[in-house]
Amino acid sequence: MNILFISRATLYEVKGGDTIQIIKTAEELKKLGVNVDIVLTNTRNINYSQYDLVHFFNLIRPSDIIYHIDQCKLPFVVSSIYLLYDDFENNDSVKSLKNLILKPLNAAQREYVKVIARSIINKERIVSLKYIFWGHKKSIQYILNKTSLLLPNSENEYRRLKKDFHQALAYRVIPNAADPTFFNCTQEDIGKKQENMVMCVGRIEGRKNQLNIIRALKNTNYQLYLVGKAAPNHQQYLADCKREAGDNVHFLDFIDKQTLKDLYLKSKVHILPSWFETTGLSTLEALFCGCNVVITKYGDTLDYFKSKNTFICEPDNPASILESIKLASAFENKIEYFAEELKAFCWSNTGLQTYKAYQNVLQIEKIKPIKN
Repeated sequence: MNILFISRATLYEVKGGDTIQIIKTAEELKKLGVNVDIVLTNTRNINYSQYDLVHFFNLIRPSDIIYHIDQCKLPFVVSSIYLLYDDFENNDSVKSLKNLILKPLNAAQREYVKVIARSIINKERIVSLKYIFWGHKKSIQYILNKTSLLLPNSENEYRRLKKDFHQALAYRVIPNAADPTFFNCTQEDIGKKQENMVMCVGRIEGRKNQLNIIRALKNTNYQLYLVGKAAPNHQQYLADCKREAGDNVHFLDFIDKQTLKDLYLKSKVHILPSWFETTGLSTLEALFCGCNVVITKYGDTLDYFKSKNTFICEPDNPASILESIKLASAFENKIEYFAEELKAFCWSNTGLQTYKAYQNVLQIEKIKPIKN
């Protein structure tokens, strides 16, 4: 089986959860005997004929996908990673010039404006003229109408797509994951955690909401470690975070994998109070390293985090964030509390479920009549 992965042009330059998802899924598929190539959406002159199927990522970037759909003439699946920014961009507590500009627009119009802006500011070329003429929502609809199978990361993500586009779609849930062979702990490790140590691992940007964590922990005894880089368009947000941070806030731009694990093992709490998360891969890693986790109520996190050591906060409320951190810091964790997550949300299972999805699509394609 030969599979082509196609994802956004900035996949490696501006790393995110999708970067990890793509790399780890490809690794697991290769273990199952599948040949996988990863190319970026700005790649041209692809020999599509050497592949059985194309796997696209990030449905919210339809301008990146349409060109290749029209060129490849192959069956394809889509990992939707269907993020919504409405709660973040509509909230009055989030003050930025970008949000003031976008607030009067509906969700599809906002995404269209952002795509045009990225093409001008970041030189992310719009490769399909169809997107320019159709707009954002019609372009996504075009992709959904042609896809052989949709691969959301959760049932809730699928329900959101079904609601927004008013149609039932063929789908298979492919869970996001972490690597429990590396990110792991013993009960003894859990007993050694530092109760005043709090981590947040994620790209520094408004959606991830690091500024409100800083505000919540101001003038407290907690030591906050923010691990992640700011994307090119979020340098002002990073500056705002640093300006508001006290001596108890530590910014770690980049750390290697082993150092990251060591920090997880020391930290009693990991928090990701995002305005929206489909999963929160760093929260899974932290969970597997024995951290008590604080999550957002927005998005699909409740499909993943159901263990006793999970606490939910209100992203727009620093007092709620602080209260959740206090509860998580005081909670006595045990490995058995997150045993189900360890089994369900590992990359080997993600790879296996993806492989089964491909088998299903290719078997269906075999019995379809050939179109002239």
